[in-house]
Amino acid sequence: MAAATFAIEVSGLSKSFRKDTKALDAVSLRIDRGEMVALIGASGSGKSTLLRHISGLTAGNRGAGSVRVLGKTVQSHGRIDSNCRCIRAELGFVFQQFNLVNRLSVLTNVLLGTLGRIPGWRGTLGLFRRDEKFRAMQALARVGIAGAAAQRASTLSGGQQQRAAIARALVQQAQVILADEPIASLDPASSGRVMDALATINREDGITVLVSLHQVDYAIKYCPRTIAMRDGQVVFDGPSADLTPDFLHELYGADSEELILGRSAARRDEEDDDAGLSAPVFAFAASA
Repeated sequence: MAAATFAIEVSGLSKSFRKDTKALDAVSLRIDRGEMVALIGASGSGKSTLLRHISGLTAGNRGAGSVRVLGKTVQSHGRIDSNCRCIRAELGFVFQQFNLVNRLSVLTNVLLGTLGRIPGWRGTLGLFRRDEKFRAMQALARVGIAGAAAQRASTLSGGQQQRAAIARALVQQAQVILADEPIASLDPASSGRVMDALATINREDGITVLVSLHQVDYAIKYCPRTIAMRDGQVVFDGPSADLTPDFLHELYGADSEELILGRSAARRDEEDDDAGLSAPVFAFAASA
């Protein structure tokens, strides 16, 4: 039962896509419940591959390695566990490209987070109860875009779409959120809003957050702990405050140029104008 104290536990995990190259090389790590941890590394270091293995979307090499989430086995010795779908109900995944259904409303996209917990026929027909709609509106209010609930997802800016994806994970009632480069395609203003949303639910709800980042300054600001990867291996696991420019240059060498240490000059966020979008519109949820 001791393993249940960890939100995420990876032990000796390896993955080879080609015989001479390991995308993951004997990776081991443990993340406690309620932590907010950054996962950094240059392009091709294995960050996204690791997140996909933790979520059970990809199996590691046969014969060794295991992944446990909330004390339950996701995969072991290269085989996805038969109960992995049940585990995914407690694990939210925020993708870089948002993964929203553009033709559906923002509210309906958020309600899709309930699919793992409601009868399949209701999900297929899009029949959501009033209390489920109310929780979805609450989640949208928490990430600051409740006013956009009735809009088509395609009308939102990138930053707003990413916050809708976070609201969907809240409605899913995920205890662990994996975020794969959630701010990679966003401007600084939108990036700050998305990271603020993740930090708030981590602090207020105790949800464990493991977020892959290319920008080290965001790791230092938002995540007390950082795990750094290089060539499929964990090469640093410690306080984010230790990630000084000199340390990163020593750690990554030439690749340190890829890890952005300072934000570019702030640009106006023309797309992500939140005026009028943060007011809770619970009347819509009750009447929908």
